[in-house]
Amino acid sequence: RVQLEESGGGSVQPGGSLRLSCVVSGFTYSPNLVGWFRQAPGKPRKEREGVAAIDTRGGTTYYSDSVKGRFTIAQDKGKSTVYLHMTDLKPEDSAMYYCAADVRGWKPLGQYEYINWGLGIQVTVGS
Repeated sequence: RVQLEESGGGSVQPGGSLRLSCVVSGFTYSPNLVGWFRQAPGKPRKEREGVAAIDTRGGTTYYSDSVKGRFTIAQDKGKSTVYLHMTDLKPEDSAMYYCAADVRGWKPLGQYEYINWGLGIQVTVGS
Protein backbone atom coordinates (compact mmCIF):
# COMPACT_ATOMS: atom_id res chain seq x y z
CA ARG A 1 0.00 0.00 0.00
CA VAL A 2 1.40 3.40 -1.01
CA GLN A 3 1.95 5.79 1.87
CA LEU A 4 3.30 9.33 2.04
CA GLU A 5 3.97 10.61 5.54
CA GLU A 6 4.80 14.25 6.20
CA SER A 7 6.63 15.54 9.26
CA GLY A 8 8.50 18.62 10.45
CA GLY A 9 5.73 21.19 10.53
CA GLY A 10 5.00 23.58 13.36
CA SER A 11 5.01 27.22 14.32
CA VAL A 12 7.81 29.64 13.53
CA GLN A 13 8.48 33.35 13.65
CA PRO A 14 8.60 35.38 10.43
CA GLY A 15 12.05 35.08 8.89
CA GLY A 16 12.53 31.66 10.41
CA SER A 17 13.11 28.28 8.80
CA LEU A 18 11.56 24.83 8.83
CA ARG A 19 12.33 21.56 7.10
CA LEU A 20 9.48 19.31 6.05
CA SER A 21 10.06 15.63 5.34
CA CYS A 22 8.00 13.23 3.25
CA VAL A 23 8.69 9.52 3.58
CA VAL A 24 7.46 7.66 0.52
CA SER A 25 6.73 3.95 0.86
CA GLY A 26 4.80 1.11 -0.69
CA PHE A 27 5.62 1.79 -4.33
CA THR A 28 6.60 -1.18 -6.46
CA TYR A 29 8.33 1.26 -8.81
CA SER A 30 9.98 4.64 -8.33
CA PRO A 31 7.46 7.50 -8.64
CA ASN A 32 8.49 9.93 -11.35
CA LEU A 33 7.67 13.15 -9.50
CA VAL A 34 7.27 14.09 -5.86
CA GLY A 35 5.75 17.45 -5.09
CA TRP A 36 4.89 19.70 -2.20
CA PHE A 37 1.60 21.56 -2.17
CA ARG A 38 -0.05 23.89 0.29
CA GLN A 39 -3.61 24.90 1.11
CA ALA A 40 -4.09 28.15 2.96
CA PRO A 41 -6.61 28.40 5.82
CA GLY A 42 -10.17 28.77 4.56
CA LYS A 43 -9.24 28.06 0.95
CA PRO A 44 -10.91 25.20 -0.95
CA ARG A 45 -8.97 22.25 -2.25
CA LYS A 46 -9.15 23.54 -5.82
CA GLU A 47 -6.92 26.41 -4.71
CA ARG A 48 -4.24 24.09 -3.38
CA GLU A 49 -0.95 25.56 -4.61
CA GLY A 50 1.98 23.59 -5.93
CA VAL A 51 5.12 25.08 -4.42
CA ALA A 52 7.91 22.65 -5.35
CA ALA A 53 8.49 19.36 -7.12
CA ILE A 54 11.40 17.10 -7.96
CA ASP A 55 11.91 14.64 -10.80
CA THR A 56 13.18 11.67 -8.82
CA ARG A 57 15.07 10.23 -11.77
CA GLY A 58 17.34 13.13 -12.71
CA GLY A 59 16.84 15.54 -9.82
CA THR A 60 15.35 18.41 -11.84
CA THR A 61 13.46 20.74 -9.52
CA TYR A 62 10.49 23.02 -10.05
CA TYR A 63 9.30 25.96 -7.91
CA SER A 64 6.41 28.36 -7.84
CA ASP A 65 7.27 32.03 -8.10
CA SER A 66 5.96 32.58 -4.58
CA VAL A 67 8.70 30.44 -3.01
CA LYS A 68 11.55 30.56 -5.52
CA GLY A 69 14.77 31.52 -3.79
CA ARG A 70 13.39 30.71 -0.34
CA PHE A 71 12.37 27.04 -0.53
CA THR A 72 14.51 24.12 -1.67
CA ILE A 73 13.30 20.63 -2.48
CA ALA A 74 15.71 17.72 -2.19
CA GLN A 75 15.62 13.95 -2.06
CA ASP A 76 17.46 11.22 -0.21
CA LYS A 77 16.83 8.08 -2.21
CA GLY A 78 18.42 5.86 0.41
CA LYS A 79 15.84 7.03 2.93
CA SER A 80 12.96 7.24 0.41
CA THR A 81 12.48 10.78 1.67
CA VAL A 82 11.87 14.11 -0.01
CA TYR A 83 12.56 17.29 1.94
CA LEU A 84 11.28 20.82 1.65
CA HIS A 85 13.69 23.29 3.22
CA MET A 86 11.84 26.54 3.88
CA THR A 87 13.69 29.72 4.77
CA ASP A 88 12.74 33.37 5.24
CA LEU A 89 9.23 32.26 6.10
CA LYS A 90 6.42 34.79 5.88
CA PRO A 91 2.93 34.83 7.40
CA GLU A 92 1.48 34.12 3.95
CA ASP A 93 3.37 30.81 3.94
CA SER A 94 1.05 29.58 6.70
CA ALA A 95 -0.89 26.63 5.34
CA MET A 96 -1.41 22.90 5.45
CA TYR A 97 1.43 21.37 3.46
CA TYR A 98 0.92 18.16 1.51
CA CYS A 99 3.34 15.77 -0.13
CA ALA A 100 2.21 14.06 -3.34
CA ALA A 101 3.82 11.49 -5.62
CA ASP A 102 3.50 10.02 -9.07
CA VAL A 103 1.81 11.85 -11.91
CA ARG A 104 -0.41 10.89 -14.81
CA GLY A 105 0.77 13.59 -17.16
CA TRP A 106 3.64 16.05 -16.75
CA LYS A 107 2.68 19.21 -14.92
CA PRO A 108 4.99 19.20 -11.88
CA LEU A 109 3.12 21.87 -9.92
CA GLY A 110 -0.36 20.84 -11.01
CA GLN A 111 -2.29 19.15 -8.22
CA TYR A 112 -4.62 17.25 -10.53
CA GLU A 113 -1.68 15.40 -12.08
CA TYR A 114 -0.76 13.67 -8.83
CA ILE A 115 -2.13 10.28 -7.89
CA ASN A 116 -0.97 9.72 -4.29
CA TRP A 117 -1.21 12.18 -1.39
CA GLY A 118 -0.19 12.41 2.22
CA LEU A 119 -2.51 13.63 4.95
CA GLY A 120 -0.77 16.99 5.31
CA ILE A 121 1.02 18.86 8.05
CA GLN A 122 0.43 22.34 9.43
CA VAL A 123 2.91 25.21 9.10
CA THR A 124 2.14 28.43 10.92
CA VAL A 125 4.23 31.58 10.55
CA GLY A 126 3.39 34.35 12.93
CA SER A 127 4.53 36.52 15.75
